[in-house]
Amino acid sequence: MHPTKKILLLTGICCSLTNCSTLFTGTSSNVQINSQPSGARVQVDGIDRGYTPTSVKLKKGSSGQSVTLLSKGYETKTFQPQTTMNPVSVLNLFNLLFWGVDAASGALWKYDPNFYDVKLDRSGSR
Repeated sequence: MHPTKKILLLTGICCSLTNCSTLFTGTSSNVQINSQPSGARVQVDGIDRGYTPTSVKLKKGSSGQSVTLLSKGYETKTFQPQTTMNPVSVLNLFNLLFWGVDAASGALWKYDPNFYDVKLDRSGSR
């Protein structure tokens, strides 16, 4: 077989074994977290990730990850950033295997919005 044909064949095989959303958008995404007041400790699924304002890397998935904001003198606030279907996954068209890989890896989803500005309530202010 001619070397050019081998390269084309190998390229075609490699492309057919990849999936669109995982390939183009990855399995995690950065989400910007701000708080009022700023300086709140940010935890993602119970793990410290810094202080607001900050950008945190979250794993993609249908339900997303839990974000908790803690600040002395303020009530703890926990929320899950919203996820929506990643439109890039439509490029899989009729290949169910690729849809399955994107769904299993979380790449089928994206965070929308990817910016949160959370107002913290003072302790005992309810």
